[in-house]
Amino acid sequence: MQIKQISVFLENKDGRLGEVTRVLANAAINIRAISIADTADFGILRLIVDKNDAAIDALTKAGFTTRLTDVVAVEVGDTPGSLAAVMELFRSARVNIEYLYASLEGQVGKAVVIFKLENFERGLKLVKDNGLSVVDTF
Repeated sequence: MQIKQISVFLENKDGRLGEVTRVLANAAINIRAISIADTADFGILRLIVDKNDAAIDALTKAGFTTRLTDVVAVEVGDTPGSLAAVMELFRSARVNIEYLYASLEGQVGKAVVIFKLENFERGLKLVKDNGLSVVDTF
């Protein structure tokens, strides 16, 4: 299973992140996970939301550039070492992780870690073959 992530390209200016969240709020879109990476000139906001099509439509109408990406969302125990075990699985199988971020949304005692993998299909198969819980919505 996969989950869709929305990437929003932002100029690194005051208020741009607030504009995105306001556009989504006005469209009744719920943000389930969020991450931002920035440079001096621009940022990439990564979002998991409850209504992808509506979010992309609202953001595009508001003048934002967006992209939809497949990511793998893995449920990981909310205990020391749980993430390390998943990371070791990817390392030993030589599956490159481009980036990751996490949300505590999900079952009690669990975290959801969102992985952007260089080889999505191979990584997804590895996760499933090793009995990890993959979520397609949260």
